[in-house]
Amino acid sequence: MTMKHPLWTLCYICIIPFFHTANAQDTVSKHAIGLRLSDASGFWAEASYQHKVTEATRIEANLGVRGRSNFNAVKLSGFYQWFFAIDNALYWYTGPGLGLGLVDYNDNVAGRDESETFGFVSGTIGMEYHFDFPLMVSIDFRPEIFFDSFNNDDLNFNIGVSARYTFQ
Repeated sequence: MTMKHPLWTLCYICIIPFFHTANAQDTVSKHAIGLRLSDASGFWAEASYQHKVTEATRIEANLGVRGRSNFNAVKLSGFYQWFFAIDNALYWYTGPGLGLGLVDYNDNVAGRDESETFGFVSGTIGMEYHFDFPLMVSIDFRPEIFFDSFNNDDLNFNIGVSARYTFQ
């Protein structure tokens, strides 16, 4: 079928992907739990949980830890995400987030033998793949803006990979 008329072409471009996306989103599980590993001014390991809210949105919560010779840190972050089908099992997602944390400095850090809290705002954009068995893998980018003295830079570029078990 050739589409010589621009209106037919526009309809095909706009309507067909909508139906494809609507059908593909049924394959996203209601829950996912797993591990996210990231590098944001150091290695973070995060326990991660996702809960599907609507057919195109979800919330995600992460609890991360980071240990170094001069300090230990823990952070909690939450995101509201919109997800969109690229293909039957491939999605991309984006959304805003917030977080807070606690850092405990060791004795050998000059002038810092204490604990302090920190907060940050973040966003996320990423891609994920859902296998035919209950596993999802993803890669994402999360710029984080910190409000504290813990992070020397007020802006971190957090890149992470995740593996999650999916279930209803």
